[in-house]
Amino acid sequence: MKRTNYQLIDFLDFDPAFKGDEFLWKCGEPLAVREEQGDAVIEIPFQRQKAQNDLEPDTDCPVQMAKLRIRAYGDKILRVAFGFENAELPGSEILHFHTDVQQKTLKVIEDTDCWKIQTADGQLKASINRKAFQLDYWSDLLPAASKGLELVLYPDAEKEIRISAYDQFFPARHDAFALAYVEKEGETRCTTLSFHCEADECFAGTGERFTKMDLAGQTFQLKNQDGQGVNNRRTYKNVPFLLSSRKYGVFMHTSAYSKFSIADHSSRSVQLMSEEPVLDLFFLGGDTPEEILYNYRCLTGFPTKLPLWSFGTWMSRMTYFSEEEVNEICRRLRAEDFPCDVIHLDTGWFRTDWLCEWKFNPERFPDPKRFIKNLREDGYKVSLWQMPYIAREAEQCEEALQNKYMCILEQSEKQGGSNFSALDYAGTIDFTYPKAVEWYKGLLKELLDMGVLCIKTDFGEDIHMQAKYHGMEPEKLNNLYGLLYQKAAYEVTKEITGDGIVWARAGWAGCQRYPLHWGGDSACSWDGLAGSLKGGLHIGLSGFGFWSHDVPGFHSVPDFMNSVVPDDLYVRWTQFGVFSSHLRYHGTSKREPYEYPAIAGIVRKWLKLRYAILPYLVEQSDKTTQTGYPVLRALIFHHANDKMCWHIDDQYYFGDDMMVAPVMNSANKRDVYLPEGEWVNLFSGGQLTGGKWLKNFDCPLDEMPVWVKAGAKITVYPEPVSNTDEMDFARTEKLVFDQTYSGLGNSILANLLKVQK
Repeated sequence: MKRTNYQLIDFLDFDPAFKGDEFLWKCGEPLAVREEQGDAVIEIPFQRQKAQNDLEPDTDCPVQMAKLRIRAYGDKILRVAFGFENAELPGSEILHFHTDVQQKTLKVIEDTDCWKIQTADGQLKASINRKAFQLDYWSDLLPAASKGLELVLYPDAEKEIRISAYDQFFPARHDAFALAYVEKEGETRCTTLSFHCEADECFAGTGERFTKMDLAGQTFQLKNQDGQGVNNRRTYKNVPFLLSSRKYGVFMHTSAYSKFSIADHSSRSVQLMSEEPVLDLFFLGGDTPEEILYNYRCLTGFPTKLPLWSFGTWMSRMTYFSEEEVNEICRRLRAEDFPCDVIHLDTGWFRTDWLCEWKFNPERFPDPKRFIKNLREDGYKVSLWQMPYIAREAEQCEEALQNKYMCILEQSEKQGGSNFSALDYAGTIDFTYPKAVEWYKGLLKELLDMGVLCIKTDFGEDIHMQAKYHGMEPEKLNNLYGLLYQKAAYEVTKEITGDGIVWARAGWAGCQRYPLHWGGDSACSWDGLAGSLKGGLHIGLSGFGFWSHDVPGFHSVPDFMNSVVPDDLYVRWTQFGVFSSHLRYHGTSKREPYEYPAIAGIVRKWLKLRYAILPYLVEQSDKTTQTGYPVLRALIFHHANDKMCWHIDDQYYFGDDMMVAPVMNSANKRDVYLPEGEWVNLFSGGQLTGGKWLKNFDCPLDEMPVWVKAGAKITVYPEPVSNTDEMDFARTEKLVFDQTYSGLGNSILANLLKVQK
């Protein structure tokens, strides 16, 4: 549909000719407020509007009454729910309340000019203006304005979030609606709520967004789909959560297709829309982004602790095809002194490439248990690829169809997304059906019992839509599917191995409980590197704690499978991986560092640095499981009051103390912003005072712009290892960044990090 720049059509998806049987129902001034089971319930009238762009009440249609329920949790969480008749607000797989999330009783204070809603201890949580308009009447050229919903929310009893009662040109032409719903053919098609934003307000979050840091001025459709890269609007991980520079957050509890218009359709409003008849919103207060994200995790769950080996190097490509090939790669990595912990087998370990049957090819992997055991003895853990779609040629297809373990197709539908095979998928495993979940867990259990330690839960952002599922309609399941899928794999992995871990691509609110996730199919290019980092920053601002990416990008350019990866890109992306929560080489062609002889020595140095800083990374990871911090953090986590940091999407904090600025060009230069504070260059030891830009900072290929907070004490492992099995954390030391620090080459890690040609 061509854009019209009118809100009804472009945001609420009305037919531009208004020929459909659909109508807008717009809220009016609240008529009553009352206390009900600890909540405040507001009675609001809705008047149907005529089917046209300029609003005009359809007075032939009776007014409809609806409830807006407000509930307080603790001191900084306010829940606003519309369209629910019962006091018991809905739960779902998305919500995972922390024990600290306790309802607080609300009281209503009514007077002539204002209704106030506050807690028993006097915290103001909401107010409704009842004053009449102040007018200086001189013209009846236009109809008089009618009172709307003048509601102000105070999630932390301080910051105001004002519902957008009058975002309009004249009374008939609105650019946003405070609260409204759309009726189509007698059913509610969608609901919308808008709140005021300031002219200079910045926003971040909404999932793994491959765009600039400040999201103001954009509209996003929250519909998971195969991103097919990291440089477009499509994304694998949408999260209906938004963080504001005014230090509040908004979480929309839903799995329905939704939209966020962030100072876009109207520069005065943030508009939320969900394709369902209800709205369930949480407004979150806090003094810092971390505190707001902590409150969000208190609602949807915290990332869980990951095993030490997962922080080592993962080696993969698409794909390894035999035991002999894997053994030779693992042998060479050890012989040439590239530390590595995980060998990942992608699409080729089955009898036919991409034909996922959860069984090793008996000719190419004749004794998988022995194969895995031998690798384990050499310090390698095995990760396996699979997918949630069952091909018609798969051994399990008939069983799954007969037992309804996968969806029942209502009509022939070819699975979309980046399917690089010629296979036709008969259906999607139905994780809304408990028996299907147990069946799927049984398939994975056989592999985990062999010694496999991690399952790559690939795909999941697309499902068969022309199909029936046991638990919900596909339109509601699509976004939620990744969570159900990853939960099943995570639970059985933890049950068998003791470690809860998956390697996942799709995502929605709550998926952070089942780490870890990676950024999908990025291009092997500087653009792919930049897009990946943007995605990592936004997903970290959306509740996820552990996130990775394919080094040095997934697919080649311009030949998808065969273009050569440039040496400098390989090195620079390796550096980014070293300073990410997890480091995995993967892609459509050779990824092993010895295949790049001109820069193999530099890569070896960087992998050794990775293992040297693992103790620090483990400390930061533990913090991630208990706070609102991710491992890879946008600068605003630590400099929320620095307006510059709300616009920087190519630098980040790695934990508490390290600030990283990846080089993303072949010129070996970049501009670097040093926020306020005292900083020490990791490589040179040079010390600088922040609050300024370093223009055209020159950085040779074997180094990286990394600054450490002055005075920081970084826990390191000063001895060479080939894998984490060889590490004894009782032998760690502190690398102190004070006046005595004179550079990495003169530190306790000097001998460990010498470049070997």
